[in-house]
Amino acid sequence: MSYSPLLRMPGANTVEEQRARWERKRCRTAKELLETEHRYLEQLYLVVTFFVTILKAKGTLKPAVMETIFGSLESIYSASQVLSFHLERGNLGLGLENFCQKLELYGYYAENFEQANKTLMEQLRKNKSFRRFKKLQETRPQFQGMKLEDLLPLPLQRAAKSVSEVSQWVQDIVRKRENLLELHRVQKLLKGQKIQVVAPGRWYIREGWLSVVPSKGDELKRRMFFLFSDIFISTKPCHPLHLLNSDKLDCTAVYPLHECVVNKVFGHTQGDGGLLSLSFPYKTLLLMSTDQQDINDWYQCLTTAVR
Repeated sequence: MSYSPLLRMPGANTVEEQRARWERKRCRTAKELLETEHRYLEQLYLVVTFFVTILKAKGTLKPAVMETIFGSLESIYSASQVLSFHLERGNLGLGLENFCQKLELYGYYAENFEQANKTLMEQLRKNKSFRRFKKLQETRPQFQGMKLEDLLPLPLQRAAKSVSEVSQWVQDIVRKRENLLELHRVQKLLKGQKIQVVAPGRWYIREGWLSVVPSKGDELKRRMFFLFSDIFISTKPCHPLHLLNSDKLDCTAVYPLHECVVNKVFGHTQGDGGLLSLSFPYKTLLLMSTDQQDINDWYQCLTTAVR
């Protein structure tokens, strides 16, 4: 099979569509996170402004008691303001990265929370001025019926959600990094620059040897195939005596998957291998393997990729 310029088109439309989908997902995640963070900040603001700041000024509670009840709440509030600042400007990664550096504040808050709650209950029993102050503040319309006891656990709830969000963010970064390494690895396997494997939005799926069944009575052709999210690459080994490329693969064709229809010709039942049909507007590929598990896996990967 000679390399066909007509089949070289790297499925740009599909790549753009995938890139757009991932961008929409990223924007949706950032928007949901920002909305949650705004609500969380509004509630923390009530505690910091109407309790911590005023209590410090009035001296209703001793500094040690204040520290026990409210702990690192002011620092947590500041950290969330920074996160919100980055999210508002679309800097999801930078915002979460900075937030990770402040997670220890939540750890301290969590460790102290049980004692903070005990101290709060104790002060409400013993300190009449504080009890009256608390009741007065909670009648403010901004509190909407919430009490201080409802607001103090918020950092713990937010921390659990934030850890989940950060974990997902880290996993996404790792997946993208691993995928980029795979793209570069395949690029290095190919001779020359006939096809640029590394492209934004492209994901590596799998690779392997398959036999191409000719349309006429020629012999089967053994080819190494690489499947990506938008293209399917056919390659063959370079001549073993080639001075520079004896260990590389020569790209024979690149098939855009957005124009592909995949069918399993045989291999539906237990047996020795199977045959796949890949139909493109100007060509049909018949690919065979004597390993049925292998052909089933190829079929699953191909049908998923072309959806």
